[in-house]
Amino acid sequence: MEKRQNYSRKREAILKAVRSTKLHPSAEWVYHMLKPSYPDLSLGTVYRNLSQFKNDGVISSVGTVNGQERFDGTTEPHSHFICSKCGCVIDVEGGSSAQACSAVSQRYGVNAERCDVVFRGVCASCKSGTGSAS
Repeated sequence: MEKRQNYSRKREAILKAVRSTKLHPSAEWVYHMLKPSYPDLSLGTVYRNLSQFKNDGVISSVGTVNGQERFDGTTEPHSHFICSKCGCVIDVEGGSSAQACSAVSQRYGVNAERCDVVFRGVCASCKSGTGSAS
């Protein structure tokens, strides 16, 4: 009988939760979303699985925002905008980070494999006074 390595319904649910939102969730967000469906889920389980997914390249880390690591289910190269007031993380489309990697590789004779561009400032909601802390 063939056994799936590291397969579990909780593990699958954690990955699905990250991939199904554009909010760039924290481990705590994932935990609170899944806890009603998985009463025996622990925050430690969520952290361990997110770390493994990140190491496997299945998800990526946006970095730490307001003291919590935030994750992205989209692994294709793209940039982010992080609001300094409410902490929202927004995908920035256009402007290829692949182009930046290529330019750096050519200019410096290196093999740049990844480029992470993060814009920081105040989001439209906070600018208009309708933002909320995340």
